[in-house]
Amino acid sequence: MDLGGTPLWAWGAVTVAILVMLLIDLLVVHKDAHAVTIREAAYSSAVWITIGLLFGLIIWATEGGQLAGEYYTGYLVEKSLSVDNIFVFALLFTYFAVPAALQHRVLFWGVVGALVFRAIFIALGATLLERFHWMIFVFGGFLVITGIRMAMSREDHVDPGRNPILRLMRKMVPMTDAYHGQKFTIREGGKRLATPLLAVLVAVETTDIIFAVDSIPAVFAVTEDPFLVFTSNAFAILGLRALYFLLADLMDRFTYLKLGLAVVLVFVGVKMLVSEQWHPPGWLPLVVIASILGISVWASLRSTRPGELEELADDRPMDDSDNVPAPPR
Repeated sequence: MDLGGTPLWAWGAVTVAILVMLLIDLLVVHKDAHAVTIREAAYSSAVWITIGLLFGLIIWATEGGQLAGEYYTGYLVEKSLSVDNIFVFALLFTYFAVPAALQHRVLFWGVVGALVFRAIFIALGATLLERFHWMIFVFGGFLVITGIRMAMSREDHVDPGRNPILRLMRKMVPMTDAYHGQKFTIREGGKRLATPLLAVLVAVETTDIIFAVDSIPAVFAVTEDPFLVFTSNAFAILGLRALYFLLADLMDRFTYLKLGLAVVLVFVGVKMLVSEQWHPPGWLPLVVIASILGISVWASLRSTRPGELEELADDRPMDDSDNVPAPPR
């Protein structure tokens, strides 16, 4: 696979940095299970976004504005598309009646799995584009069609119970009826049993894989450099957990966000289709995509009432219910 001219030490340094940040988050920041508050999520989001932006400045200083613009555009695309995951995560946590104190642990390991799977997808995508250049038109056409379908679909009805991988797991893996803290498996009666938390993790992971089918080609439409595709994905995904706890209660207000995301997918798909004839400067796609998303968010907030915006300043957990019903089997 073509590494895009990026030396192996740079790949290694980024990988180590990501692992260190994940370990700090797991072993220090969220050592004890607790319900994440809105204020805590806001601070965490600010930290993760700052890290992502600073990495772009490193690229700017070492590789120039063109590649930095491609990184920032890829980061913005992935960050925006990942917001769509929040709808599904909220549905999954409700469906499985996941206690608030356990939700961060599920999302943490979900992010770890997402990084692994996306690295695999990026490697496959880069290999296909390197060996079969005509795949660029396949990816571009796929993005245009996906964007049009997203714009035409008014509602998404996701039924976790119909997830084929989850249904297969329930049939083949013995599972307890109740949660056991942060444990994904327990030993009971001499047998190793899965807890419902493992089922939730499987559902989250398979959901992200489905979303990656859209997001990976979208970032390849911005840049074909595997290093930029991976880093823009990685730094956007790392902040997904905090973004979930920050925005999950407000997602009903973003009524036009899905339409904005659809327009973004069509734009990057068309850009990919005409890439042989059109080579825009790195900042132009960034400005276009940021404008599309900004307009969709502005229109959404303008068309909905503020409701409970005052609660953003509260230190309340998103779900302080500890007595939840048994998750579905």
